[in-house]
Amino acid sequence: MGRQRWSSGLTFVLAAIGAAIGIGNVWRFPYICYTNGGGAFLIPYTVALLTAGIPLLLLEFGLGYKTRAGAPRAFSRLLGSRYSWIGWLSVITGFAIVTYYCVIMAWAADYALFSVNLAWGSDPEGFFFDSFLHRGPINLLVVGGAAISWLWVYLAVRKGVVSVEKMIWITVLLPWVLIMLFVIRGMTLPGASDGIAYYLTPDFSALLKPGVWLAAYGQIFFTLSLGWGVMVAYASLLPEKIDIVRNSLIIAGANALTSFISGFAVFSTIGYLAYEAGVPVSEVVKGGIELAFVTYPAAISLLPFAPEVFGILFFLMLVTLGVDSAFATVEAAAVSITDWFPSPRWLVSGLLCCLGFAIGLVFATDAGYYWLDIADYYLSTFMLVTVGLFEAVAIGYLYGPERLRKFIGVGWWWDICIRFVVPASLLAVLATSLIERLGLPYGSYPVFMNAVGWGIVIGIPVLSVMLMLAVLRHCGEDRDD
Repeated sequence: MGRQRWSSGLTFVLAAIGAAIGIGNVWRFPYICYTNGGGAFLIPYTVALLTAGIPLLLLEFGLGYKTRAGAPRAFSRLLGSRYSWIGWLSVITGFAIVTYYCVIMAWAADYALFSVNLAWGSDPEGFFFDSFLHRGPINLLVVGGAAISWLWVYLAVRKGVVSVEKMIWITVLLPWVLIMLFVIRGMTLPGASDGIAYYLTPDFSALLKPGVWLAAYGQIFFTLSLGWGVMVAYASLLPEKIDIVRNSLIIAGANALTSFISGFAVFSTIGYLAYEAGVPVSEVVKGGIELAFVTYPAAISLLPFAPEVFGILFFLMLVTLGVDSAFATVEAAAVSITDWFPSPRWLVSGLLCCLGFAIGLVFATDAGYYWLDIADYYLSTFMLVTVGLFEAVAIGYLYGPERLRKFIGVGWWWDICIRFVVPASLLAVLATSLIERLGLPYGSYPVFMNAVGWGIVIGIPVLSVMLMLAVLRHCGEDRDD
């Protein structure tokens, strides 16, 4: 049976946008922007988008489209089997992220049900951390939600592109509608302007901090799904005669615009919460997961009408935002595995979903929230940026950017970006951030939890190389097509 293809360029663009736009656009970008210089953060964010995001998106699309393979086989075909570990590194990193991503989807699904009667009451923080997360050694409510999330992912990928295409029209378009609904609703609330001011007021001194630049590059990689193996796999399924450059610009622009607009939905509502509480906005802002599951429920409870409806819609939005990224990541892993070991797609997809669910049980334990926070920090910043650096070096210095550029049809500037700008910028932010971070633990977590985080950063590359060696022993280095 021949390799599957997207039915049209439009479905590919929608699928790639769905993979890029996820929960991180809503609960990650606005707070990162706020804590890293406000409006000034848009400068490193834009620089990261132009110097790394778009060039690497073009690289991954070109890599998949040219080789008609997932990331491991793609690097193998261009550079030889010994370099397939770069592809495995991206796929394993993405899969590691999706193991906790589906747990966040489970939280959102549970909270959609809680919204029916606003179960968090007048103490959303106490409800989330005490009543919801800590339900014994293993949280069966979260396990149930995760099981449903993984079942949805399996149904979306079990037949490959055929089943993915049926999902994207709902899971991509519905979140946009809901985001705009929350922007409109938030901007009409009293105190909204104060929240927006906190969101965008620039602090240019933040631009001198290496961590701000790493946050910008990490956010670009996270929300564009770069370094996950996803975009390589999706591009490998493209029909003929597709304009990769135009589609890349559309996808990158849609992702950045969604992140920026989501900030208005979030911070206008936070401004309203501060207004109702009679306190400064800075006292009610919570970052990351707490923004979605503590701050926003508190604001929803204060809405003058139909808070239950808005609660259900908000958490439904988080679920639909997350599922596209989740099934795209599993699809990338399934494509990569079947490239090397032809097997029934339903079987490979099923085994991957079962494995992801099993690993995700760690994040459904009593300490699951803390493990999730640690994993998210180290994977979404250091690991994704590292993968991007390896990809740029491999194409820029081993394969030759001009060879892939001619295939993609992009201008000469791309050669300069891939060979010089991308490696230099990524290496700079990694080096300075590592120097800054090594002497300090992340957050207030115990040393051993941070050690696990660094173990993830070191262990995934080692595991990727070991997997590559095992594959080579099985297949033989000369069987690269």
